Amino acid sequence: MVDFNNINKDNSRGLAAADFASALSDRYLAYALSTITSRSLPDVRDGLKPVHRRLLFAMLQLKLDPENSFKKSARVVGDVIGKYHPHGDSAIYDAMVRLAQEFAMRYPLVDGQGNFGNIDGDNAAAMRYTEARLTRVSSLLLDGISENAVDFRQTYDGDSEEPVLLPAAFPNLLANGAQGIAVGMATSIPPHNVIELVDAAKHLIKRPGALIETLMNFVKGPDFPTGGVLVEPESSILSAYKTGKGSFRLRANYSVEKEKNGLWRIIVNQIPYQIQKSRLIEKLADALQQKKLPMLSDIRDESAEDIRILLEPKSRRLSPEAVMESLFQVTELEIKIPLNLNVLDCENKPNVLSLKDALQQWLDHRKNVLLRRAQFRLNAIAKRLEIIAGYLVVYSNLDEVIEIIRNDEQPRKRLISRFSLTEFQANTILDMRLRSLRRLEEEGLRDEEGILKKEQGGLFSLINDEKTQWQKIYDELDRLKSDFINSESRLTKVKTAPMIDFDPKEMLVEREPLTVICSEKGWARAMRGHLDLAADYKFKEGDGPKFILHAETTDKLLILSDRGRFYTITCDSLPKGRGFGEPLNLFFDMPKEHSIVSMLKSDSEQLLLVSNKGFGLRVQTSNVIAQTKNGKQILNLHSNESAQICLPVKADMVASIGKNRKLLIFPVSEIPQINKGRGVILQRFKDGDLADLTLFDSEVGLTWKTNGNRMRHLTDYSFWRGKRGSTGKLPPNGFPRPARFT
Repeated sequence: MVDFNNINKDNSRGLAAADFASALSDRYLAYALSTITSRSLPDVRDGLKPVHRRLLFAMLQLKLDPENSFKKSARVVGDVIGKYHPHGDSAIYDAMVRLAQEFAMRYPLVDGQGNFGNIDGDNAAAMRYTEARLTRVSSLLLDGISENAVDFRQTYDGDSEEPVLLPAAFPNLLANGAQGIAVGMATSIPPHNVIELVDAAKHLIKRPGALIETLMNFVKGPDFPTGGVLVEPESSILSAYKTGKGSFRLRANYSVEKEKNGLWRIIVNQIPYQIQKSRLIEKLADALQQKKLPMLSDIRDESAEDIRILLEPKSRRLSPEAVMESLFQVTELEIKIPLNLNVLDCENKPNVLSLKDALQQWLDHRKNVLLRRAQFRLNAIAKRLEIIAGYLVVYSNLDEVIEIIRNDEQPRKRLISRFSLTEFQANTILDMRLRSLRRLEEEGLRDEEGILKKEQGGLFSLINDEKTQWQKIYDELDRLKSDFINSESRLTKVKTAPMIDFDPKEMLVEREPLTVICSEKGWARAMRGHLDLAADYKFKEGDGPKFILHAETTDKLLILSDRGRFYTITCDSLPKGRGFGEPLNLFFDMPKEHSIVSMLKSDSEQLLLVSNKGFGLRVQTSNVIAQTKNGKQILNLHSNESAQICLPVKADMVASIGKNRKLLIFPVSEIPQINKGRGVILQRFKDGDLADLTLFDSEVGLTWKTNGNRMRHLTDYSFWRGKRGSTGKLPPNGFPRPARFT
């Protein structure tokens, strides 16, 4: 055991004192960098992580080309572990399995034979039972790797070499996407359509300064192997591609099957990316059992090779669009796919790139590969021309060459000095076979020399002319597009989400007439039919009627408290029968000290809200509907104020009277319409507060009820008409005391 207290005294073991915090920081930083660069983040140039790159290279070494036969997956995994990637076999096999899954990879890199799992979430068979080989896409990624197209480095044990990255004649990063979690950062790149990527890359070659808005004319959005419907707005997609960060809303795709008697059912035929079908069905069934999906009566999985999830609606009055919109809100039939284009850039540094940057760095890599392969070919041509030149010397001086080889003790040196040959040429001549001395061979060599010199000239032109280089890459992209254009159409549709402005749950309610009764103490009930509003209804002892109105089961009731807060309740949810009902506090969270000042249906476009101090405002009815039990604050009040009046705006004139018996009439249009607030002063009072307020039609006139229950009608009201905020004038003779209109 090391005695850390005596390290400074005895350093014979080679130990050195170090601050613990700095030592831990240095080691953690080294670990973090290793995780980021060697495990979790893909390279922008070939779109692969090290484990995937090593898998493909090991399969290439095993000659598992698409044209060759399959080999056991265990053989591939064993080679990867033994030569390149000393990790657990299950982790490597899992990575290999994903590369072969058509529902996980937009363009699979491994051609699997056997059970490689399914979209239900079932695992693949053990590696000893499955077989694999490379796909056509993998061949494109590896194309040119033997022609010095990329750098190699020593493997972990120093026995062999592995590629730092692949030549990547295929835009793999964006085409197949990637996911990974590193230390302090992560990456999430959805797959895209290769035809769209190639078109965008070709445009970028022709227009290097192209904007991302222009590239979006080619790249419409992600294209997932499981299809689906992309409903993200175009502006959000543009923002995500500009910044490299964002998200995409992806929905299941469905169709509607019509049946007899107006019946129909929904068939879900594509589910969102990376959602396990069995898990999705299980969650849907649980939600149905817990009555969270009231619009459905049954869910069945009728899938075989294709996905077919059958959804039975509870009522044929429902619309398929409304049913699916409600399902999208509460189930995994709609998900958000994140975009975090965090990758290792061309300098091997983690960086968040835009769509344009990712494409441009891939194109720059292709240019570098092109130049390296061209130089490799030039070196090979130069070597072959050197050999041919030596052979032609032999043919021109055949007898002398044979004499030297037969009689000279050091023929190599003699050939070099006699014919000005290089040592390589001399060795090649000495290694020639006699049958190569035929006349036909000489003619073939001269033809080959001409062809190689012509190719050499073309390669020199390519290396020295950047325009020619980009044209060569452009032609390669054209060939890549032609290889895929007949088989790779877009799988994910791009649509705009429909606007559904009604609740499907409401459509399940039968439309029936009701009489809603609310007592002074806030007990509410609904009785079937439109009963007499003036009838004598029963209430608890000490309680009495406060609001009685006709409604229907599909109506929403708006309830205003004295503190200016609105609460919403559907008539269908009120207790039925001829009992006393239930307290409204059970349906929403209204404090006990607050009281109800108004109850009305939400069947008008506007409401007029007025406080006891004469302040008021107009508000859209749709704005006061509360979605939660806490209600919605609309009328802001001071501590000495309370809400007093709530009327549907169905007339053009306002009549207001204070407790000081001053009447004021003015147009409704003078009251501003706002979403919430205290409002504006409607009438000023020297003494007291607002007594009552009503609305009337200017062409009909003002009506009120006297103390003797007789109706009075006033058509000429010009004497009391004034500007909003005035004090008003004394009402006509016979106006009731206390002042009121009804």
